[in-house]
Amino acid sequence: MNVTETTQTQMKPPGGAKPRSPEFRLAADALRGLRQDLFHDAFAYRPLPRMRVDGPLARRLPERVREYAAWTPHAVITACGLLAMAVASTANEGGPGIGSLVPSLLALLPVLLTLVRPVGAFWFSMAATPFAAVFSGSWGEWPWPAGAFITHLVVLTVVALRTRPRTAAWMWALTAWYGFMSESLFGAGQMEGNAAPLLFLSALALLAVTVLHVRRAAEQEVTAHQSETAQERSRRTLLEERTTIARELHDVVAHHMSVVAIQAEAAPYRVENPPPELEQAFVTIRENAVAALTELRRVLGVVRAADYEAPDAPQPTLADLGALLANVREAGLSVEKTVTGAVRELPQGVELSAYRIVQEALSNTLRHAPGATARVEIGYVLGGLGLRIVNGPAQTTTLVKSTHGAGHGITGMRERVTMLDGEMTTGETDDGGYEVTVFLPVPLRAAEESG
Repeated sequence: MNVTETTQTQMKPPGGAKPRSPEFRLAADALRGLRQDLFHDAFAYRPLPRMRVDGPLARRLPERVREYAAWTPHAVITACGLLAMAVASTANEGGPGIGSLVPSLLALLPVLLTLVRPVGAFWFSMAATPFAAVFSGSWGEWPWPAGAFITHLVVLTVVALRTRPRTAAWMWALTAWYGFMSESLFGAGQMEGNAAPLLFLSALALLAVTVLHVRRAAEQEVTAHQSETAQERSRRTLLEERTTIARELHDVVAHHMSVVAIQAEAAPYRVENPPPELEQAFVTIRENAVAALTELRRVLGVVRAADYEAPDAPQPTLADLGALLANVREAGLSVEKTVTGAVRELPQGVELSAYRIVQEALSNTLRHAPGATARVEIGYVLGGLGLRIVNGPAQTTTLVKSTHGAGHGITGMRERVTMLDGEMTTGETDDGGYEVTVFLPVPLRAAEESG
């Protein structure tokens, strides 16, 4: 069996049935869509929700008025139904009585039904049209009397708004079929047909509704895409900040591991006639320290960027804040430093994180509050280290919108604080400035070992 025969065999439907043509499948899909849109749960209960009143215009209304404004769509639909009812009653040629009441109700009820059962309202309007023509006695217009004309136009528009464009297309097609069949079978030149005007006006209304649906769907897609992009950007920023912190702390950890390895190697020579067990213990400590240092460098190689260059100088500490403040003053920021408590040497990870937090906070001040003054407060307390960096309001006009609390700098600071199990708060001050407050806990034993 060649390839062509194999392909043809695979394309044959099971059971020996003849293959369906594309036209047949298209028609079957169309009928399936018609059944799903207009027949399946046609009279399902779907009440019209109230309008949202959180828009910029609605928020300006008083609270009591906003409660009533939420019912605006229901009021508009009801008003359209009353208009159709009034037109049906006025256009009735049989005079007052049952002949006027029936077409008036048949004009009002389908419109009101769109509030709770939209697809069912379409079928009700279609079914009520010939009865409205019979009871109204208005045989000059066929197949829609004046009231039924307005009713069906309103029903088509409201149901299209409450469903999807495909449903609107099916409703318009069935309306066209009913109109042309009624004119052909019952009009026969004796009455003026109004199917074409109704189809033209309803096509314009449904086209406007479809454009509204497409625009709304596009806005929702853009909003979802922007939300997804913002989340991805936030995750990427978080990973970048964590990578930066890992690179910086590598030097701190590597220094400690190198010291452990050197001290373990030198320790046996400081003891006269050390026992073999002690020498072997120091050898094991050194081997483990060297192995840990090797693995640490390998991990750093994984997170290191291609253009990353290892720093030549040691990582900064709080002792280097003087040079940092001098550079900031040269850039035009007036800043002062206040230190309280007994100054002592802290673990290098804490010192490095504190330095970076102050550096980023002052950089934010330079970017977002030009001309402002800043103050750096450092407090050495028994349980750790407190930082407070506060700046006043901007004194010069800038085209850069403030992004305090949303930029990469705040994310990096929070990551450093979280890594050390600390606490951090940020926010605007009463005078329009900005404040960053941080507490980094330092266990007493760790502080003594660092000292």
